[in-house]
Amino acid sequence: MRHVRRRPRRHARDRNGQLRRPSGDPRRNEPAERLLAQPPATEMGVKLEANTEWLEALSPWPADGFGLERMQALLAELGDPQLAYAAIHVVGTNGKSTATRTVEALLRHEGLLVGATVSPHVRSWAERITVDGEEADLDAALARVRPPAERLDATQFESITAAALAEFASRGVDVAVVEAGLGGRLDATNVVRSRVVLLTNVGLDHTDVLGQTRAEIAREKLAVARPDSIAVLPNEEFSELVPGRRIVIGGAREAAAAFLGRPVGGAPRVQLPGRLERRGDELRDGAHNPDGVRWLLERLPRESHVVVASILFDKDVGAMLALLARAGSTFVATTSSSPRALPASDLALRAGAYFEHVETVADPVEAVARAHDLGRPVLVTGSLYLLADLERAAA
Repeated sequence: MRHVRRRPRRHARDRNGQLRRPSGDPRRNEPAERLLAQPPATEMGVKLEANTEWLEALSPWPADGFGLERMQALLAELGDPQLAYAAIHVVGTNGKSTATRTVEALLRHEGLLVGATVSPHVRSWAERITVDGEEADLDAALARVRPPAERLDATQFESITAAALAEFASRGVDVAVVEAGLGGRLDATNVVRSRVVLLTNVGLDHTDVLGQTRAEIAREKLAVARPDSIAVLPNEEFSELVPGRRIVIGGAREAAAAFLGRPVGGAPRVQLPGRLERRGDELRDGAHNPDGVRWLLERLPRESHVVVASILFDKDVGAMLALLARAGSTFVATTSSSPRALPASDLALRAGAYFEHVETVADPVEAVARAHDLGRPVLVTGSLYLLADLERAAA
């Protein structure tokens, strides 16, 4: 393994060594280290419910619409930890988690201490925050941010993202690889110092929030790029949207190389839960939009599968079903725990136009068991929420 000399921490401080804050901030003269080093709430005499239970109970959606003000306020209370390191910001419609993990692995191979955050998770919340390739102490990371998050009524995604960014600062990472949640411009992750922005691809998803065309969606995603950022794009299609026009064509490897300013070695094999995950004669993949299903079909063995799926109501359900019918003629409709999931009966009714045999089994575990009764192999797909439900049931 090759090693690189650690770059000194760059904390955006004033000449007295203190973190720069707005003039109205009452903590203007309080060093960031003191704020980041504050003991977790559980150590301050406050009796709290389990931090993961608190996180799960939070709303994943902002009640007052998308925006950065609350996230910025939350990070300010934590000492603005996101200013302690440079970042690679990963945006796109599909493949962001895999790209994030690949960049993480490439930079670790080069000797850097890397923090990474991905979303959503499949097996546990702990998947979302890693440092040096290992899951962080999730309870401690959440305890650090919980008091200000509760005061500010932060959302679930804002809270877990703040926990990740603060954890990275406390561990002194060289770089953070940060996967965007939804879009980019108003996403809670759009607070990091992005030296590199990696766009994986652009498809028609979340059109109610991001726009009705691929160009509108690309504009939202690439809004995270700063004038001094290097944008790594899959092709030149949306290059005119990049401020500063510092563009590299490529993917995860090119993003890692752009960050270092030189080629990178290594050939990491990245395997994420719920992404082409083989379990005997069952394959699980979280493809949740037509582009994701197309990608899956290109890699699926050419044999007839029994398809088990739950699909969210705000997706292009018809297009997904039409594509999934290429994988097999038997379909078992189920319902994930997401409040946006189509009821299994509604999904089954729509699937009847594409599959020869359709059954309805609302419970995901029972749906997978029924699929195995109907034949082999089994493809479980349509939603990462469905895969997470199955993992929880098996735990």
